[in-house]
Amino acid sequence: MPELPEVETVRCGLVPVMEGAKFRAVEARRPDLRFPFPKDFSNRIVGATVERLERRGKYLLGFLSTDECLIMHLGMSGRFTIIDEKADPAMTQGGNPKHDHVVFSMNGNGSLVIIYNDPRRFGFMDLVPTLELDNCRHFAAMGPEPLGNQFSGTTLSKTLTGKASPIKAALLDQRNVAGLGNIYVCEALYRAGVSPRRKAGTVAGKRGERLYRAIIEVLRDAIDAGGSTLRDFASADGDLGYFQHRFDVYDREGEACTACGDVIQRIVQSGRSTFFCGQCQR
Repeated sequence: MPELPEVETVRCGLVPVMEGAKFRAVEARRPDLRFPFPKDFSNRIVGATVERLERRGKYLLGFLSTDECLIMHLGMSGRFTIIDEKADPAMTQGGNPKHDHVVFSMNGNGSLVIIYNDPRRFGFMDLVPTLELDNCRHFAAMGPEPLGNQFSGTTLSKTLTGKASPIKAALLDQRNVAGLGNIYVCEALYRAGVSPRRKAGTVAGKRGERLYRAIIEVLRDAIDAGGSTLRDFASADGDLGYFQHRFDVYDREGEACTACGDVIQRIVQSGRSTFFCGQCQR
């Protein structure tokens, strides 16, 4: 599933096309994705202007002139492709046209078409009144943005206090920190020198500060590199990310740690693969 850096990369690719543009036409080619589309989905969007496009955790948020917010989640295989209106709408970059489930025709920054393609249909779209956004079912229990002003070493330590779960599981819990996923948690724990098996409640003080800084660092590095290309991810302009070439531990089981030369290990936690160096991470 795309993580925060991948979603942020998609957002940056869509901003020039969507922000300030109006939905001229909206075509939902099926009644549902992971969940059914909201009632009158297309009619509620057509004619609306996207005033700004933001991200919350792993979600894209299109704030509309109708005082509603278009919430978009990529699921495991969702992707957006931007094409010229004069081109064949079926010519998506790498996607099978039969999985083109939503088509946005935009006016404003040039007349372009944005196609949402999702073979597995684990993504979804929703419409929520803007004033109710923070308390809606998607975000009411979500933790702070790791790249936002409310996130710090101190707040991370307070959040983890008293938690007996492994630190890896605690960081994956979206109620604690928004947007973190398996890849970047593994990488952040490595950079901070924290074992993924350590109890979350013991990660405080200097250790918590190191972890906080590692989370920020690895997310920014991944965004700068355009995310990673694992599974189906590509940015909105079709470009692939390159952060997978910089992984320190993720998917490197049996290889040598670049810092100490010890062998990278893999264990399974909560059904997810965890990669780490037993010598560097304590």
